[in-house]
Amino acid sequence: MKEILNLRGSIVALATPFDRAGNIDYAALETLVKFHLENDTDGIVVCGTTGEASTLSDDEYREIVSFVVNKVDRIIPVIAGSGGNSTALTLAKSQIAIESGVDALLIVTPYYNKPNPRGMYEHYKYIAENVNIPIILYNVPSRTGSKLSAELTVRLGKEFPNIMGTKEATGDFNQMMEIINARPEGFKVYSGEDSLAVSMTAIGADGCISVAANIIPKEFSEMIHAGLNYDFERATKVLYKYLNLMNLNFIESNPIPVKTALYLMGMIQNEFRLPLAPLSSEANFEKLKIELQILSLINSQVVS
Repeated sequence: MKEILNLRGSIVALATPFDRAGNIDYAALETLVKFHLENDTDGIVVCGTTGEASTLSDDEYREIVSFVVNKVDRIIPVIAGSGGNSTALTLAKSQIAIESGVDALLIVTPYYNKPNPRGMYEHYKYIAENVNIPIILYNVPSRTGSKLSAELTVRLGKEFPNIMGTKEATGDFNQMMEIINARPEGFKVYSGEDSLAVSMTAIGADGCISVAANIIPKEFSEMIHAGLNYDFERATKVLYKYLNLMNLNFIESNPIPVKTALYLMGMIQNEFRLPLAPLSSEANFEKLKIELQILSLINSQVVS
């Protein structure tokens, strides 16, 4: 099995750029990868929620993962989102990612099916026993309709050595503290919510898998590492500077706002895969544009 990652810090949940014809925009994708390699991002998650993974064909998935792995060229870890609501299909997608050379898998709890705790355990057990690569659990009940309990998270981490961490997007600090308090040695806990990431480092988390890092990779990395070093004066200074931007990233469903910001920054086209569509109101577009101008991420001449 691949060596278990000792990954701490700022991990970007990378957006997937499309061109006007609806195809993957690989020139823009290369620009995004280079942006992160030059701006202190510690790891890249490709084909996660922010990457619109559920809209990608198997061929596109394989091509994107391989492309990012090749462009990163072992400089930082690459983690592929490979979860789904079918255990068999989750394993098949995980195997595609492994063949493409990723360092770890991010596997969301099965959505729509709403498995009971036994089903949840058996799902992750089956995947863990059939792959030879580190796995990060992904707990985001607001999207999946089911929650991975702290007790089961810790059990999975203890029973399966390649289940090496969890991305917690529950907003439940008590759950996060229960996991951190009982986790096995080396088990990583990552914030799944940008605005809570500093607070999570204060209780022992290892970093954040971030949406905002798409836009402000260097600043977000500075914030997370300050928190990991218990320099909370510095960490909160960065947090409060960018807090409104972090919140605006969720003014509509992720990744619509963050991709709009990248478009305004001149990095990608303002294109999405249905059923996602561009921002639904001019008011939301203006709020995001004005905040980017305030933060000097775009200039005042940028127009819609």
